[in-house]
Amino acid sequence: MNRSYRFIVLVSIVIIAVFFINAEKNVNKSVTEAKSSIDTSGNNTYTYKIKALKIPEDLNFCGEPVALNKTDVRERIDRELLVNTYWQSNALLWFKRTHKYFPVIEPILKEKGVPDDFKYLAVIESDLRNVTSPAGARGMWQMLKDAGRENGLEINDNVDERYHLEKATRAACDYLIKAKERLGTWTLAAAAYHGGNFGIEKRLKEQMVEDYYDVLAGENTERYVPRIVAAKEILSNPEKYGFEFDEEDLYEIGPTYSVEVDTAITNIAAFAKKYDTNYKELKMYNPWLRENKLNNKSRRMYEIKIPK
Repeated sequence: MNRSYRFIVLVSIVIIAVFFINAEKNVNKSVTEAKSSIDTSGNNTYTYKIKALKIPEDLNFCGEPVALNKTDVRERIDRELLVNTYWQSNALLWFKRTHKYFPVIEPILKEKGVPDDFKYLAVIESDLRNVTSPAGARGMWQMLKDAGRENGLEINDNVDERYHLEKATRAACDYLIKAKERLGTWTLAAAAYHGGNFGIEKRLKEQMVEDYYDVLAGENTERYVPRIVAAKEILSNPEKYGFEFDEEDLYEIGPTYSVEVDTAITNIAAFAKKYDTNYKELKMYNPWLRENKLNNKSRRMYEIKIPK
């Protein structure tokens, strides 16, 4: 009886083992076939492909051709296209924010006679957010304190117009116009926005060149214009770079009306309540107000946006 029992157990184990081995083979075969059929049909349900990008041969900035015949320039453009295409979450936020803020920026660029391509400079400077850099540049246009004041902005602890999108855009335009007059091209003016007029001019003279794409100016300055060009290319061709969204996915500025104020405001939270809003909402629409008061000792006229 013991021998018969052991024999039955042994046979059972062999049968079970054979069953599981065959089952595993069938599963592996099914998965392989599934992957194969998916790859052939083009539906990448189970596969995720990272593809190299083809660089358009007609890239330009403000109508000035990008020197794609230069190997290093071509590689810099390729890098920025890849980085910003495959950083999908950030690029998708670009699309959402440009829908919100480009309608404010574009008419000012046109009014000031500055090429429309400079709206992409604001994108790569701040991702269209009111941020502060380690060097102290602030707002969507990332202006330093001295540059802001030189171009007409009020900047102090109480009021900082680098956070006022319309005024900061005009100040950036004034800077760029002067840089273009000094350096000769819009491409060099863009580089000067990052590297400073004096810094770019000095390098051009030292290296005896006249073109942005010929100057050795440090990695960040050399990446600067290619980053703008890449932002322009991606944001102008969402489907080409794989971005899909509906109109309802994009951000918008809510409707507002303006209230003129030429006196001090001792308490902005109380001021907001008078207009059926609150401190948070009022500061969202007027980020240039830096405190819970407006000193206004000079009795200057300010326009404060009130959400409807």
